[in-house]
Amino acid sequence: MPHREPKIYVLPNLMTAGNLFCGFMAVLTIFRGMAEVGNDLDFAHGMYQRAILLIFGACIFDMLDGRLARLGGRESPFGREFDSLADVVSFGVAPALLAFKVVLIDLPEEAGWLIAFLYLLCGAMRLARFNCVAAEAEYSENQGDPEPSPRDFTGLPIPMAAATIAALTMFMMWMAEGERDPGVGRFMLAALMVGLALLMMSHISYPSFKKINWRSRGSLPLVICIFLLLVVTVRYYHVMPAVICVAYVGYGFLRPLLPARLRTSIETPFPDDEDPPK
Repeated sequence: MPHREPKIYVLPNLMTAGNLFCGFMAVLTIFRGMAEVGNDLDFAHGMYQRAILLIFGACIFDMLDGRLARLGGRESPFGREFDSLADVVSFGVAPALLAFKVVLIDLPEEAGWLIAFLYLLCGAMRLARFNCVAAEAEYSENQGDPEPSPRDFTGLPIPMAAATIAALTMFMMWMAEGERDPGVGRFMLAALMVGLALLMMSHISYPSFKKINWRSRGSLPLVICIFLLLVVTVRYYHVMPAVICVAYVGYGFLRPLLPARLRTSIETPFPDDEDPPK
């Protein structure tokens, strides 16, 4: 039986390649900073800040590849596997290395690298679990018994875990530059990394916001509020990304306690435009 090549769709996989490139460059940038720590501390910190921005850039590419695939109906097993491999680098290796070098390295004994590896291990296992679930759903669909596509993530998604680590690391570096002692913060970030690792492997559900697309509608006050949030985030970029990421992580615990109507208004603020203008 001849071997059949997998379907490789251009635009979604280009976005995944961009994700992988950002992760690879983040790792190289962290190594450049490590090489200069003893010579030029300001240069090293600049490299770490650049690595944080690259991790955020990988998050954007990761969001785009999935949306492009769903928009054009071009989801494929190759894209799923390629995306997971890129995610291991961009959202597993890069943030673990960043947090270890900037924060965890000062922890006693070998606790720092153990925590960083625990985060990487749980992130990789979460991606593997996601692929297994997706493959089972695809098999059921091929057998004529399609399962409804889940709207929620099971466990904390690894891009959000990586963004949380990057944002908090940036906040702690800003604290250190202002001559504020982040000593206790190091232990808090270490504990948070353990918590993020366990959340990725948990069965706590998080909203995916997959329903938001180019056809989604919103009220004028809501659009204005989102715009103001973006302005505040850009203005206070050292603090606001950490606030937003921690809020999303904490929302998974509050979600089951919220009334159904309030939860729906939070998670689906933009209903689809069923009859777009022609």
